[in-house]
Amino acid sequence: MSKQPRINDQIRSPSVRLIDEAGEPLGVVLIERAKEMAREQEVDLVEVAPGANPPVCKLMDYGKYMYRQQKMERKHKAQQKQTEVKGIRISLRTGTHDLEVKAKQARRFLAERNMVKVVLMFRGREAAHLNLGRDKLDQLYAMLQDVAKIEEAPKRQGNQLLMMLAPGGTPVAQLRPAAPGEAGTRPVDPPSEPKTAA
Repeated sequence: MSKQPRINDQIRSPSVRLIDEAGEPLGVVLIERAKEMAREQEVDLVEVAPGANPPVCKLMDYGKYMYRQQKMERKHKAQQKQTEVKGIRISLRTGTHDLEVKAKQARRFLAERNMVKVVLMFRGREAAHLNLGRDKLDQLYAMLQDVAKIEEAPKRQGNQLLMMLAPGGTPVAQLRPAAPGEAGTRPVDPPSEPKTAA
């Protein structure tokens, strides 16, 4: 919360530029006269611009003013929910049903405006099949592309492949194949069924 303004007898300047409760300027007045006006109207004299010369003061009910300020700050704090990073883990062996369960979990995290870190773990010799790992991440993203966007494209980290998703959908038309040598921007349509010979 910002530093509280000086009020009434805390104001030391010999004169102030005064504003009434309606926001109308009353000109420069001596501090004693300003305090007297505040007492007559049963309100407070509040220093609203201490850096001005002379300082700007306003006649107002300071208790009500502080209550409104605190209420607004609480509302803003509630709106500015801190984004968290939630994690889900999959592997090359994760089947379609389990992948759907993970996608449902990720969807819930995204709906709460959280980031989702997808970790694909390679076990043993699986690490040699990086392309299969990317396919698995593509498959998961295809289930989420209406509610998620790729914040960080899949990247290798040791025996893991990491992808970061953020809330916000990507229309299918905007997805594009990667240019040669470009990582993590391959098409994410689900794998097509193998064609049988006619």
